[in-house]
Amino acid sequence: MAPEFVKVGKHNIDAKEYLAPGHTFCTGCGEALAIRLVCKALGENTIIGMATGCDEVCTSPLPVTSWRLPWLHTLFENAAAEVSGMEAGLKAMMRKGKAPQRDIKFVAMAGDGGTSDIGLQSLSGALERGHDFLYVCWDNEAYMNTGIQRSSATPYGASTTTAPAGKLSMGQQTQKKNMVEICVAHEIPYAATACPSYPFDLMNKIKKAVEIKGPAYVHIFVPCPTGWRTPSNQTIEIGKLAVETGVFPLYEVENGRYRLNVDPPKLKPVEQYLKPQGRFRHLSPGEIAEIQERVTEGYAKLKEKVACFPAA
Repeated sequence: MAPEFVKVGKHNIDAKEYLAPGHTFCTGCGEALAIRLVCKALGENTIIGMATGCDEVCTSPLPVTSWRLPWLHTLFENAAAEVSGMEAGLKAMMRKGKAPQRDIKFVAMAGDGGTSDIGLQSLSGALERGHDFLYVCWDNEAYMNTGIQRSSATPYGASTTTAPAGKLSMGQQTQKKNMVEICVAHEIPYAATACPSYPFDLMNKIKKAVEIKGPAYVHIFVPCPTGWRTPSNQTIEIGKLAVETGVFPLYEVENGRYRLNVDPPKLKPVEQYLKPQGRFRHLSPGEIAEIQERVTEGYAKLKEKVACFPAA
């Protein structure tokens, strides 16, 4: 049965809702919005393997589920291995005539902790083996579902429960791990960043990622009102500010070619992004200036990579 679509501007959006209402995500959760958009881009004939995290805890409280797609929960550390097994096993069954031939999308999902920390080995192995699957990382920059503990994706200066700001500490003291560049180093066909504040960019990247043969990685920035201590009605604005200040650029790397998808004529001061968030309110002017310097330098390096591949 062909999917039904609704017209939003020039875009045709799947009319079905694959994430049912009744989940337990916090009010204003960027991750909940991103999951809804990703699933609309994926459509039917999709199998999802999900690591432990907010996404799993909030969508599958026993004995109910919010999933309207085939969905499996796995451990924190092995979402990529689980989906690798699904992809290899089902394709083997199809080759042997033990399962009908179908175009199935295999998708692994995990948070930043289950991706950049606990699940990094599993993800690296799946990318190296070349499995035909999509890996989606929900990046809310900490272990939110277990108490807002820092992860290697927590940005410099942020206050968390395990890297708290105080008289002897300014919060997180290491830099955020660049997972997209780690995945690009595996020479995979496609890697990208996305944010639900830019919904059509996000959905277009998901569609492109699952159409490409081989492993693909999409890193999605999902503001967390609870962990970031922001008003729940500012989630979209916080995501936009992350892009407009250069803190989280939207770009894609297709077969090694870099492309910026949103490139403001002039980046806004990073303070505009930091100021609304309680996790950064302790930062001194000098520490904000240091963050600004790093963001400016990082954005310039990204633009150098983009400049190597002029638009056709």
